[in-house]
Amino acid sequence: MKKTTIIFLKVLVWIACLYPLAVLVYGCVYDTIGPDPTQAITFSTGLAALRLLILSLAITPLRQLWSKLSWLIKFRRMLGLFAFFYASLHLFAYVGLYNYFERHMIVEDILRRRFVTAGLAAWLLLVPLAVTSTTGWIKRMGGKRWQKLHKLVYVTMVLAIVHYWWLVKPGVMSPLKSTIAVVVLLGCRPILKWWKNTRRKPALARAAQSSSPIVTL
Repeated sequence: MKKTTIIFLKVLVWIACLYPLAVLVYGCVYDTIGPDPTQAITFSTGLAALRLLILSLAITPLRQLWSKLSWLIKFRRMLGLFAFFYASLHLFAYVGLYNYFERHMIVEDILRRRFVTAGLAAWLLLVPLAVTSTTGWIKRMGGKRWQKLHKLVYVTMVLAIVHYWWLVKPGVMSPLKSTIAVVVLLGCRPILKWWKNTRRKPALARAAQSSSPIVTL
């Protein structure tokens, strides 16, 4: 894909990723955010973080299924960093708007409310992933160590879904779509790996056969 096309797509992704924030800012300025601004801000930022994490997680399976989509890898880091950005806003809204930065209230909430514990754990796991997302960190850590560390995103996704389910009232099914997406994306990975290996073996065998010396009598 041409460089100019990639740049254009990156601009579109930036706009799309900033759209939830723009809606929140507009709602706060023009008082259209609803009767409970604190709840609206907290929920919207958390949902944006979850959706962006799901999108970043979907890039690898899509690339494995269709080789023509290999250019999507250029957007994975951007989506992941925006997910961390919204997750941090989500945490800030909880700490500042709900608890007014009162340390004792926050600690009590973490110990007493399991959805707060799960959400905080998910955010803490995102921190090292965001910090080490640069090319420089990949070089410092080495590719294999970096990949092992960034597998924490799977644990983060599970914690984020658990946080969502524990947050809503019993009987509310709003987290179901996100849960199905995460289950499909995590479940398809070993299947795609097996499928890729089965395709690779015949190709390697043919390559080995073609490179073997021809013996003439």
